[in-house]
Amino acid sequence: MAVHDIVWKEQLDALLSQDWLVFVDFWAEWCGPCRMLWPVLHEIAEKHPTVHVAKVNVDEEANGPLAMDFAVRSIPQVTIFKNWQQVDQFVWALPLEQIESYIEKYSG
Repeated sequence: MAVHDIVWKEQLDALLSQDWLVFVDFWAEWCGPCRMLWPVLHEIAEKHPTVHVAKVNVDEEANGPLAMDFAVRSIPQVTIFKNWQQVDQFVWALPLEQIESYIEKYSG
């Protein structure tokens, strides 16, 4: 399983520089939809070993600049990267099947 808790920008940069699909989940503990989405993203990471999930808690002071860099206005926001490039994003808690459609679209 490839789930990463991001606490500083350099961690995220290192993860994005690799040749894999990365789902960056911008979330907060108090956010109900964020808590609904987390088990789905955890399942994605377990089912798809080539997909990495990065969790960025927007309430942590060190992550504020990251949230600003990615123009996070609503959470949960999941930004999808492939080969260092942002390829897509979605906001809100989507069902597993919908998230897997992003994997199908950007894998390979």
